[in-house]
Order: sequence, then C-alpha cells, then structure tokens
Amino acid sequence: MAASDFKDYYQVLGVNKNADADEIKKAYRKLARKYHPDLNPGDKKAEARFKEVNEAQEVLSDPDKRRKYDQYGQYWSQVGQGAGTSRGGNPGVNVDFGGFDFGQYGNFEEFINEILGRGTGRSTRSYSSTGTSGFGNVPAQDSEGSIKLTFTEAFNGVQKQFLIGNETVKVRIPAGAKSGSRLRIRGKGQASPYSRKRGDLYLNIELQPHPLFTFKGDNLVAEIPITPEEAVLGAKITVPTPDGNVEMKIPAGVDSGQSLRLKGKGWWKSKQQRSDLMVKLKIVTPKDLTPVEKEYYQKLYAASSYNPRQKLEGIK
Repeated sequence: MAASDFKDYYQVLGVNKNADADEIKKAYRKLARKYHPDLNPGDKKAEARFKEVNEAQEVLSDPDKRRKYDQYGQYWSQVGQGAGTSRGGNPGVNVDFGGFDFGQYGNFEEFINEILGRGTGRSTRSYSSTGTSGFGNVPAQDSEGSIKLTFTEAFNGVQKQFLIGNETVKVRIPAGAKSGSRLRIRGKGQASPYSRKRGDLYLNIELQPHPLFTFKGDNLVAEIPITPEEAVLGAKITVPTPDGNVEMKIPAGVDSGQSLRLKGKGWWKSKQQRSDLMVKLKIVTPKDLTPVEKEYYQKLYAASSYNPRQKLEGIK
C-alpha cells in the first residue's frame, strides 16, 4: 500500500490507539448502523464509508492484525505474507475468525439485523468476544450492473434472463421502470470468501430513447405537429399514447408550444395509477403548396386584419 493510500483505522472508527476491544466493537456497530446501504439507499458516499468502517474493524478487532498494524503502519499487511490464508485464498481452507463466535447467530442476516437494530424474533444478547468475524465485509460483496430496456419493455414490464457465472437468473422487472430506477436481486451478488454467503445484485435501469415520448417528472411529454388551419379553427386529431392512439380535441386559437393534458395517459406511477401525457403542440407551416392552396393563402393574407406584432409597435 502506498503511503498516500494509508488509512488511520483508529480515526476511521473514531477511537484512540489505546481503545480496548469493547470500545472498538461499540464504535464499529454504531458506524455500521449509520452508514449501512439499507439505511442509505443510493448514497455512494455512505456506501464507501461503510466499506471503510468494515475494513478498519476487520484489522483492529483482530489482535494479531492490530499488533502488526500498530508496529508497521501501512506495511502491516505485507508482514508474514507467506503464512496463513489470504482473503482471496481457497475457500476450502480453514479461516481463523479471530475468536468471534459466529455460531451464536442463526445466519448472517441475523448478524446484520442486530447491527441495524431490526427485529428478528431473537432475544437481545450481550457478547464478550473481542475477535472479528470477518463477516463485516460481506455487504461489500454486493454486485452492481446496468440493464437497458426499450420503452415498451419498461412500460409493460418484462422478464429478463441473465447468466451470472454458470448460473442462469430470471428477473421480473415490473411495469413503470424508469432510467435511474434500481432493482435489487437478493442473494445473487458475489460470494464472501469467508462465509460463502452471497451479497445482492443491484441493476441500474436505463431506458433507450423513444422517438416521441420524453419524461418531465412523472409525466410524459409528446410534441405533436398541427397545421395553421387546425390551430386557427380547432380540430380533432389522433395522438399516440403508450398504450394506443386516442382522439384529442384542439380548441380554436391555440399557439405553437402550448400544451394540452391527457389525464391518465402517461407513465405508470403504481399498479393502478398512471401519470398524465402532456401534448405539446407545434404549428408546422406547409412548404410545398399547390397553386390552389397558395391562392387561398394569398386571399386570406389580403383579407386578414390580424397583426401578431401589434404590441411591438410601441417598443423603442
């Protein structure tokens, strides 16, 4: 480890160098609860802090590692590397958990539940063990990836199939996923080299761009072109929505850029409720006129008294 990478594990846990095992354990449990990913969803800083706290606890709770750390500083892990089993070693080799009695827990979830103060139906117990279980690093075995969905897949929901190592995993993505949504798949992350328990797999959802629909908050937005005649006289037009076309009435005298609301025709907010579709009107002028069309536009122009720039005449 380079000197610039050295971490003061005592400072990480907020204890002094003379702290005993009980003080280290109490400090670790307090910080593990504070920064646990379950209590700070999506907070990358808290996740990094949680890993750092676990790393410090692993070293300072082990008498032998702590002794080496106190004596050799950032080079402690390089001392005696030829002996014992490394963290990434063969999982079949017996690993010394530093005297911690993990057998007092029914499983790793109970260990985490106790740290987080979540109810498990177990009675509260006090422990005098001063060693480290090594299981503090298991949450760091969570895996993260991304998955791209088409607009249709995300709107309707879809089942996807993944190959994780040699294991095929099927995942049902519910309707209404959006870019930025995060899907948690329990027990499908990396395996801990200590307990062989697996962390969770987090999938970050990415929606492929759609040629018509965009998001504005929970609502969908669609820009729909209309003709000058439709804008002046009003009309009924067909508007695409995520689940089919609908007819919408355009009132007479609308402006380009004006938005009309189609209630309940947007994105899924829950299993029974959808947001709105905002139809943004864009007046499009024809480019290739027939002689007859051009003649009528010329007559309309000559007969019209409307001046859209009238308010500008007094501006200096």
